[in-house]
Amino acid sequence: MSHASYELKAEARERVGKGSSRELRRNGFIPAVIYGDKQAPISIALNTNEVTKRIHAGGFMTTVATIDVNGEKISVLPKDYQLDPVRDFTMHVDFLRVSADSQVTVEVPVHFINEDKSSIKTGAVLNIVRHEVELHCPANDIPEFITVDLAGHKIGDSLHISHVKLPAGVTPVITDRDFTIATIVAPAGGTTEEEETTAE
Repeated sequence: MSHASYELKAEARERVGKGSSRELRRNGFIPAVIYGDKQAPISIALNTNEVTKRIHAGGFMTTVATIDVNGEKISVLPKDYQLDPVRDFTMHVDFLRVSADSQVTVEVPVHFINEDKSSIKTGAVLNIVRHEVELHCPANDIPEFITVDLAGHKIGDSLHISHVKLPAGVTPVITDRDFTIATIVAPAGGTTEEEETTAE
């Protein structure tokens, strides 16, 4: 279940550089680049408000978008963006050109369910080791999040990537070990059990 795809209109940029980027931003646009798929990178200008709205809506980095550059429609996945630290608007975006069969690497957020059916209900603490997991995914089928089911887990349990049912075609980037996503630990000041040493 991923966010619906969306389209952004863009203009190809002839002039590239500090001065022209500043001028763009003054006019409500931001510079962006589309690269990848063994083609030359394209410099474009996008509407700042539209992009900032998309980033705030969530799922920005895991949703494939279509960018219409002067009539040519290009499928892309955002790879990186910079926000102005003071005014919280987008400064620049890097997009990766993707096709239906592209494999992409994406950080996907982890959601935890059934806390009330685990020891957490009686005061144990969920210690999250990874809030997101880096996954190889088909570009047109990126999960919006992955789910870890806590039902039946007790203090001292570790939840590994093997506890997660990953969608077809999605694999973790780390493959040499069953890495830990979270552990269930005793409440602070409660009975501390021997910390489980995770075998690397």
